[in-house]
Formats: sequence, C-alpha cells, structure tokens
Amino acid sequence: MGQLLATAGIPSPAQGVWYLGPLPLRAYALAILTGILLASIITIRRYRARGGPDGAFADMLIVAVPAGIIGARIYHVLTHYPSYFGPGADPLEALYIWRGGLAIIGAIALGTLAGWLVLRRRGLRLAPMADAIAPALLVAQAVGRLGNYFNQELFGGPTDLPWGLQIDGHILAAHGLEAGTLVHPTFLYELIWNLFMAALLVLLDRRLRLGGGQVFALYVLMYASGRFWIEGLRMDPALEFAGIRLNAWAALGLAVAALIAFVVLRRRGSHHDTSVWLPGREPADEEAGEGLDAEAPDGDETSGDAGSTHDDTAAGTSPGGSTGAHIDPDTSTIDPEDVGRA
Repeated sequence: MGQLLATAGIPSPAQGVWYLGPLPLRAYALAILTGILLASIITIRRYRARGGPDGAFADMLIVAVPAGIIGARIYHVLTHYPSYFGPGADPLEALYIWRGGLAIIGAIALGTLAGWLVLRRRGLRLAPMADAIAPALLVAQAVGRLGNYFNQELFGGPTDLPWGLQIDGHILAAHGLEAGTLVHPTFLYELIWNLFMAALLVLLDRRLRLGGGQVFALYVLMYASGRFWIEGLRMDPALEFAGIRLNAWAALGLAVAALIAFVVLRRRGSHHDTSVWLPGREPADEEAGEGLDAEAPDGDETSGDAGSTHDDTAAGTSPGGSTGAHIDPDTSTIDPEDVGRA
C-alpha cells in the first residue's frame, strides 16, 4: 500500500555494460572517466587564468585521482559496512567498485591530501588550484551520477511525480517494493543541482573576485547543502544516527564548516593573495639567483687588491694609480664622497 505503480516515468537503461570481445565496457566507469576528462579541461583553463604553470594540474591528477577513488571507496564501505561485512555478506565485494559505491566525501578528502602533497613539492599553493577545480568537480560529479542511473542504484523512495524512475522488478523487490513502482530519480536531482551550482559558482567567482580558497569553500557549501536533502530521499541501506543517515549528518557538518571557512577567508582578505607560488618558490626569484651564481666566478677573477684593468678603467683609475670618482659596479652610481676627494 502507498506504493505507486508505474504508468509512465523515466525508463531505466536496459543494460549498463557492453563487451568488446572479452573486454567489458561499463557505463559506470565511462561516466566517471568522462567526468574526469571534462573536469580536467575546465580546471586547466581556470588554473592557467589564475597564473598557474603548465603541467602542474597533470602532475597532481596522476596522484589525486587514484587517491580519490580509494578514499571514495573506503568512505562508502565504512558507511555501508553491513552490506559488506554483515551476516551473509561477502567482504570481497568491497573491492568491486564497478558495481558502484564511490562516496564523494571520501574522494575529496583523500584526493585533496594527495594533491596538496604534489603541489607542495612543486612549490605551489593549494588554494589557487582548489579554487580552479571547484566548479569542475561539480561538473564531474554530475556526469558521474549517470553511472548510478545505468546501474539502477541509489534511487529514492516511491513517488507519483511524472518524472518518477522505473526500476527493474528484482531490484525493487530487494528494497521491499512492488514491481512497477516509480521511485525518486535522485541521480537526476543531484545531476541538475550540481550543474546549476557549477554555473552559479563561476558567476560568483567573476563577480566577487573570489580567491584564496573561497571558491572551494563555496563549492563544499553548495554541494553539501544539496546532498543533505537528497540523502533524505534515498532508500538504499546506510548507517543512521538519531534516525538520520550518517551521510546526511556528514553533509550537514561539511556545509556548516564550509560556511565558517568562507566567512573567515573573506574577512582575512585571502582573495587579495593572487600568487600561486609558495613564498620563496617563485620561478623569477630562482632564475635571478641562478643568473647571479653564474656570473660570480667572473666577478671573483676581476676583483683583487688593486682591481683589474677593467675595474680600474671603470673606476677612473689611471695606470699610475691616480684615483678618480669611484663607480659601484653593482649599481653604476657615483659615490659623492669620492667626487669630493677627486
């Protein structure tokens, strides 16, 4: 009773995997890879506009993506551990990431840590990269949700809305629903929310001249706020606290923390610090230092107790030892006291 049988609604894909000979092509993996590709294109353009050096994002991506996937899976398994380690469960299924189950919270946490380590090694600050990647992450997450659509997973409860989602009967039965029941397409809700927030984030970045981590703080606030109410619609099994899903609590906590971080960063004026480099790691300083070091041997050879012929000429000293006005070879300026003595 109360379960709404499908008369229309959004149909689910008939399959989520295709084969090229023995090689499986899974829609879930293709969605994630497409999201990463789009996010990379967006981030490279935005980071370059912020003064970031070429190649920095690629170096970070190589490390951050695997770390993010690992973090995403760990977080998902921890918040759904009865499904993997409960009675009758197969713990090896915790490794089957192609079946779905990658939590963005874990991906951001471990991926950010890995990215920070790579950037720090290159002498780059994390905040400019985080601000550049923030709207790109929302786009990637939106595309990635199509993987849940093909897998027919992470849907919401029964609904009579015209955009209710059709789900295969055996999957509905596993959730205690009658065959033909329409459910909330939570994948679609999050997809639309993420794309809208990405556009809004870019607009705010341009209008308010955000920086110093402020764009990323707003990203976390926007995503977590949407995730909080979407979690309330989902019906896949998950750990709860006080009757609320653990993921919803996590999203609420992230939203509050991100709001506080944004206010603090804004008041500190962190957006006025536009350099992507850590103090003392700027390329111009390093090149200048190398240039001086390269010229030092020549300077040592021409310096001495009487000075070289070149220095004598530059200083106005005749071979006989008469002294004219002294010219500082480093600054090419005349010392007034020497002029007076001359």
